[in-house]
Amino acid sequence: MKSLLQTLKPTAVMLSVGLVALPGALTAQQIDITSDITESTTWTANNTYNLAGQQIYVLPGATLTIEAGTVIASVEGGSLAVTRGAKIYALGTENNPIIFTSDDDVATWDVNPLHPTGGNPKTGSWREAALEWGNLTIMGRAFMNEDEIGTNVPGISANNYGDMEGLTAAFPGDPNVRYGGGDDLDNSGSLSYVSFRYGGKVASLTKELNGLSLGALGRGTDIHHVEIMNNVDDGIEVWGGCVDLKYLSIWNIGDDSLDIDQGYRGRIQFVLIVQGYSVNDSQGSGVGDNCIEVDGSEDSDRQPVTTTTMYNMTVIGQPISGDGMTAWRDGARVQYRNSIFMDGGEAVVRLDNVDGDGGQGYGHNGTLSFGDTWTTTFDNTSSVNAPASPENFYQAQNAGFLSEMTDNVYFRNLNAAAYTQAENIDGTGFNIFSSIPLNNNVKEPVGQPIVDIQRAAPVTRGGLTQIRVTTLDPRPANDALVSGDWAPADGFFNGARYRGAFAPNMTWLCGWTASTAFGFTSDADKICDLGGGIQGAFGTPRLEVTGAATNGSATTIALSNARPNRAGYFIISFARSEENSFGLVPALGALPPVPMVTSPSGEFVLGPLPWGPVPPGLNLYLQFFVFDEAGEPSLFSASNGVLLTTK
Repeated sequence: MKSLLQTLKPTAVMLSVGLVALPGALTAQQIDITSDITESTTWTANNTYNLAGQQIYVLPGATLTIEAGTVIASVEGGSLAVTRGAKIYALGTENNPIIFTSDDDVATWDVNPLHPTGGNPKTGSWREAALEWGNLTIMGRAFMNEDEIGTNVPGISANNYGDMEGLTAAFPGDPNVRYGGGDDLDNSGSLSYVSFRYGGKVASLTKELNGLSLGALGRGTDIHHVEIMNNVDDGIEVWGGCVDLKYLSIWNIGDDSLDIDQGYRGRIQFVLIVQGYSVNDSQGSGVGDNCIEVDGSEDSDRQPVTTTTMYNMTVIGQPISGDGMTAWRDGARVQYRNSIFMDGGEAVVRLDNVDGDGGQGYGHNGTLSFGDTWTTTFDNTSSVNAPASPENFYQAQNAGFLSEMTDNVYFRNLNAAAYTQAENIDGTGFNIFSSIPLNNNVKEPVGQPIVDIQRAAPVTRGGLTQIRVTTLDPRPANDALVSGDWAPADGFFNGARYRGAFAPNMTWLCGWTASTAFGFTSDADKICDLGGGIQGAFGTPRLEVTGAATNGSATTIALSNARPNRAGYFIISFARSEENSFGLVPALGALPPVPMVTSPSGEFVLGPLPWGPVPPGLNLYLQFFVFDEAGEPSLFSASNGVLLTTK
């Protein structure tokens, strides 16, 4: 008898979408961008674009659309900023990513019509380099806090704003460098499958830029599958706002890999951090500092204060001279869950307390002490300068305590300070790591929590010993294969009942990343995640269920904004699964799979479905099964598996 997979696969493969040619295979023309973008513009994959040594702004009212497969290769100092009221849609795909890099980088690729060596972005070798161009900065109108602007107030206010780091005002009050406002639903556009390489140079200044700078972005902005490779300053820095972030890969950063400031209140899931160095300079300007650094507020009694939840991080530090795995400042509240923290050279939980910019730290002016945030429930955000309805502003956490390290694996963090700094905060005897059984954490297990990691020989960079990662298979192993709990079904988080950024036997780095192009990671013998397997034209596909799943009622399931002409199968089962094979589906009690082919406009409607007599209180999970371009299977769980509860 044929297996279910054998039966289904031929039909799905026949209907799959064909590959699109790489940028290197096209006859490209270089276009120099020398002036601000004042009206809606599209950059196409049959050209390359050079931010010609200038800071280019996308001005209010304009939308910049960048086609999949487009290369933006700029000379030193070229940089791009999207102002408040403007939008950017940079929508790459797994097979055709959008790449922001330097012209020096392009010259190292194997095939490209613009250079003698050719220029295929899926090839090349890593270089110890950065500062070769600028960055992408996006500014929005969500709430934030900043204490250096004299007109800003300590409470939450739509009039509070900041001036973006690394940008220079053309005149006093220049609105093009400002971020902040009063719209947490603000939409600045979308980024997907975008790789940023070798950046950080500010035009005509000595100050460094982050790989990707996000200022007060609202929930309407969609950012996922973004890579930063070799930046001289922070990898990704976020100031305020509440944009959700998913599928981030951050390598060899010269300062903090992920830096959060000024009251960020979004959610983050699936992050790979590989700490290293980009250039031979001091720590913070070429050699990695903290893996994750989180500031609560510019001063800790101001609102909003950073309150966030991060699931499924794989954080790989520097084992000899790295800085903190997680750094905590100025009242920050963070829940780290279902994650891997390994090879740290300093504290896993590092209390920096203040950021060095004049902030007062935890406990200032009646705010919670650091220890208190670990024992205060998520719904008791703050009474100091708090809004009348804090639940309207703090939505990223929905259970537990304001600060948590829960359901994580801590491995090979052998520095003497790795677990001690946080154990006696404020002399109270509070000990984060003594409650390991309670929080489902696993501390220093025998087995490595990822499949494989290899490093180069030690070198001295910035006066510190660095051991660069050369090959990595970050898929989970041993204690990371299963976590204690699921992420909440809140419409953003995937269930992902495993620890770390990757599902068992799956990688979402295939095809679009510099880490694969440079040979750090491989897609050989692995199933590539189809996080974008049904990715549509603008943001995340929508899956809506109409009609209650009650006895005898009819339910309609509508998929929209998906990838056109995409083949797969809907599965309705009685349990969630993150597996990549149909083998477990019968055991889950799944109803017969329903064939799915999305329309040319990216839509598919299933139903109305007569459920018939179903016992009250039964949970049904709607998932779908799709195939990649090579016909390999992968199960992608939409919206954590849409949960239907019978009544």
